[in-house]
Amino acid sequence: MRRMSIQSCLVFIIALLTAPFAAAQDISPNWFRTPAISPDGSTIVFEHGGDLYSVPVAGGRAIPLTLHPAHNTRPVWSPDGSKLAFASDRHGNFDVFLMPATGGTAKRLTYHSANDFPSDFTRDGESVIFESARIGDVQSVMFPTPILSELYSVSIEGGTPELMLTTPALNARFDAAGERLVYEDRKGYEDELRKHHTSSIARNIWVHNLANGAHEKMTDFEGEDRNPHWTRDGRSILFLSQRSRDGGVGAFNVFRMPAQPGAEATQLTFFENHPVRHLSVANNGAAVFSWHGEIFHMPQGAEAQRVPITIAIDGRSGVETETRRSGASEFAVAPSGKEVAFVVRGDVYVTSTEFGTTRRITNTPEQERSVQFAPDGRSLVYAGERDGAWNIYKATLVDDDELYFFSSTKIEEKPLIASDADEFQPLFSPDGKQLAYLHNRSTLRVLDIESGDSWTVKSGEAFYSYSDGDHFFTWSPDSEWLAVHFYNRGRAFVNQVGIVPADGSQTMPTDISNSGYSDVRPIWGFDGGAIVWASDRYGMRSHGSWGAQYDVVAAFLNQDAHDKFRLSREEYELRKELEEKRKKNDEKKEDENNDDNNENGENGDNDENGENGDEEAEDKPEPIEIDLKGLETRTERLTIHASDLGDYAVSPEGDKLFYLARFERGYDLWVRDFRKETTSMLRKLNASSASMTLSKDGKEIFLLAGGSLSKINASSGEQTPIAFSAVVEIDGHKEREHLFEHVWRQTKRKFYRPDLHGVDWQFYREQYKPKLAGVKSNRVFAELLSEILGELNASHTGGRYFPPPQDGNTSTAALGVFYDNDYEGPGRRIAEIMEGGPLDRSELDIEAGMIITHIDGVELTATTNFYAQLDGKAGDRVRLTLQREDGESFDEVVRPVSLGAENNLRYERWVRTRRELVDELSDGRLAYMHVRGMNDPSFRVFYREVLGRHYDREALIVDTRFNGGGWLHDDLITFLTGERYVDFYPRDDESPNVSYVGDTQWRWTKPSIVVMSEGNYSDAHFFPWAYTELEVGDTVGMPVPGTATAVWWERLHTGDLVFGIPQVGTKGMDGEYLENQQLEPTHEVPLPPEDAAAGRDTQIIETVRIMLEQLDNND
Repeated sequence: MRRMSIQSCLVFIIALLTAPFAAAQDISPNWFRTPAISPDGSTIVFEHGGDLYSVPVAGGRAIPLTLHPAHNTRPVWSPDGSKLAFASDRHGNFDVFLMPATGGTAKRLTYHSANDFPSDFTRDGESVIFESARIGDVQSVMFPTPILSELYSVSIEGGTPELMLTTPALNARFDAAGERLVYEDRKGYEDELRKHHTSSIARNIWVHNLANGAHEKMTDFEGEDRNPHWTRDGRSILFLSQRSRDGGVGAFNVFRMPAQPGAEATQLTFFENHPVRHLSVANNGAAVFSWHGEIFHMPQGAEAQRVPITIAIDGRSGVETETRRSGASEFAVAPSGKEVAFVVRGDVYVTSTEFGTTRRITNTPEQERSVQFAPDGRSLVYAGERDGAWNIYKATLVDDDELYFFSSTKIEEKPLIASDADEFQPLFSPDGKQLAYLHNRSTLRVLDIESGDSWTVKSGEAFYSYSDGDHFFTWSPDSEWLAVHFYNRGRAFVNQVGIVPADGSQTMPTDISNSGYSDVRPIWGFDGGAIVWASDRYGMRSHGSWGAQYDVVAAFLNQDAHDKFRLSREEYELRKELEEKRKKNDEKKEDENNDDNNENGENGDNDENGENGDEEAEDKPEPIEIDLKGLETRTERLTIHASDLGDYAVSPEGDKLFYLARFERGYDLWVRDFRKETTSMLRKLNASSASMTLSKDGKEIFLLAGGSLSKINASSGEQTPIAFSAVVEIDGHKEREHLFEHVWRQTKRKFYRPDLHGVDWQFYREQYKPKLAGVKSNRVFAELLSEILGELNASHTGGRYFPPPQDGNTSTAALGVFYDNDYEGPGRRIAEIMEGGPLDRSELDIEAGMIITHIDGVELTATTNFYAQLDGKAGDRVRLTLQREDGESFDEVVRPVSLGAENNLRYERWVRTRRELVDELSDGRLAYMHVRGMNDPSFRVFYREVLGRHYDREALIVDTRFNGGGWLHDDLITFLTGERYVDFYPRDDESPNVSYVGDTQWRWTKPSIVVMSEGNYSDAHFFPWAYTELEVGDTVGMPVPGTATAVWWERLHTGDLVFGIPQVGTKGMDGEYLENQQLEPTHEVPLPPEDAAAGRDTQIIETVRIMLEQLDNND
């Protein structure tokens, strides 16, 4: 990590003198990764752009070994140098493949939907060992999570992999004799490429003795030790470490240490500013590694030298063009209703609502969003992130004879608002004269379009924008007011609804909702007579920021509007008829007056073109009448049932409310008729996400659901698709250049500490930006993002790549079974059938100890991969042939489940076995609960079980190990700190001596103790910290890394990339941030790998002992 200090400047000068390749002006575009040196030390195979290449150690022209659209990485040499094992995602996830070292046809060795990464061959070269998060062993007490992988081996001839270690063993390598494995551990959640941190999550080097099963911890450095390799004689270990010469933490470098626990390590390389990665060692002691996208070769006893490499063939470049007929992320309807603007992959398009004719409006590598039509329909406004900032642009039809964008041939775009600030989310006023927009995310401003003047209408102090798009505002029909949601009186993250005048005369909103509940997304309805919004004041409350149900609520701004809303159907029809009659009379009188004027030769009301000058005045809405007095008595609940609520709109007549709500699997369209007092589903959509807009006349509802557009008849519910064909041009290099700048800027502006932990952020921008030329895919780009973001030494950051679904990719089905890993075959012996799994059925005659010999008629031989036979069969009828212990064979038909469903079964089993262990050890005195996540569903299970099953226990064990976080700390603390202050004594003549525990009976009032581990993350750090700070009870387990910081995981417009910004820090009352402040347990208790594998949960065992001792001492 580069810091701006005199000391760091001196270090950098020394680095320039000793390593000229580190100078900014010499940064190459290369981004070479995962080098592996051949056993004889002559050849390097490495990854570039998702393909594998081969080059001599002296450098030269690299020859491609794979030219495949999939991502191919992590090559491993066989001991004789004839073969390569590598990982490739050719079938959706990473599997292990085998090919000749000179290239050629690759053979697939693994068939499981977990990611499989090879690390070595067995010494005879007959098998490949690899890490994979599968089902493990029936005895293991490791928490069932994909981050805790096991170690497997698979024959190069194929077949079902065999379990070697049920505890994580990353980058495992055999010694020359094949008797020991050296590996790095993994203890919990954190980005793989985070740097500079010192905490319990940092990895250490271990050695496993294959003969006796012992594990020895070689290193105990507070920072990272990784990527170990044996020397040929087995006496020393080469590895990567963040140790620095001054005893602190620096960049990753190569170290060597004797193969003895705690032995002193010798530093072999002295790189600065960037980490050494991907160490590989040959039999002759020569090593290769990567550093900032370059590959270095270091002969034994010599200095490392950069390997000069040129790429012979690069198969991943150029511009891709494709046509999208779905995938819209937002939309806006033209006032005419005849065209719709929408955004696909960051560009703006317009399509005809009738004919599907589509016109592209923007074509940039940057992102555009927040598209809106002007009230006259001849202009579009949208935000575009160009030239280093979000600005607002206006696209206008140039030819007066061209009525619509979809059929236009000439469109003019110009910046409407452009500055160094971020300005986006434009919204035209109904009269088209003004434009509201966000300035630097939290300040609401208004632009006078004619003069170009702008002013603040809502101060940024009234809102904190957590993520783009969370700030909501709408114009009043008379263009004089804006409705907003905001934070009132310093209460963060609880929105209130208010109004501000559009002239900027009052920049703090007037509170309309006046509620302690969450009130959000205000719109104007009932001809401007009411503010309509969503509120959770009536529905199911949330625990931990999730689970609240919302209603649509309206506050009527004056008594007349409220009275009109409360009219019965009969009263409403009479009033409507009377208003129409009065309107006709007024029109008749006006016509008579015009006739009299014409007879007298007067034409004062007509302009020079003979048009009526009063038409504009007639179209102008009446000014909004606002009476704040008694507003709470004019606030009405518009929906009759709280729900998972989406968009909503009030009909122009004010007689109906249309809204999107989810009660079942997805969102459906509902309508509330106020006059008929009915609520009904207008259209079954079953949409995972949806948004809607009501047409100007209220007759049609325009819908965006699942990326597709449609319109729905507001009376009948009939749905008509709106077709579009968006031609998308993807210039990957230019797009990634923009995304890199976006991530860099976004992090600079939103990172929770303005000093960015002292990192010279500009320096790293200059260091990494040239590397984009060597990045050939978004998966590799996500890795580069993790490297630069990793410099911040912060939790909750890094790049993530989520590959889009591909045709033909399938997932492994699961039988809900633990297998006997000691059974050598043929077939697979069942060790245990999970409760609730597909084989746990009363009609099935399947038991533990039986052997599965065939799946759908395919015999499970030594070369048959068991998981390949279950590929894509989740939910299908599958025929199993089984063999009893007496040799009898029989068939059963079962329906396998998904791996996700099986993982849930594993989790429930893990919790159940922990609970049974606590029951046994405490003789029923102690309760046990595991908190799976800091969220609403986890709390409801916790509450149900603690006050149900465990209500009469003497004390409670709260297990938080491997909880990945959320926002539940305060709910748990409140629940666990109840105090009993009264008992209830009802009269009962049958049982006169019975009394009942009184209040507080909805909280836990007895002792508790918390179990925690290195795998606690985010809010799962916050909770035990608060538990300790408030002295609720003791904690047991291992130190928890300081990660109590709130994050925004921003999805980039490509759809397949996400990055994290830790943007809201937490400070204790001592004023210190909790980030990077490790929490030490009251009682430190590790879970050694031997114990975990053997089924001994030493942390729970010790927790029970401590809790019982405390109870007995307090008696």
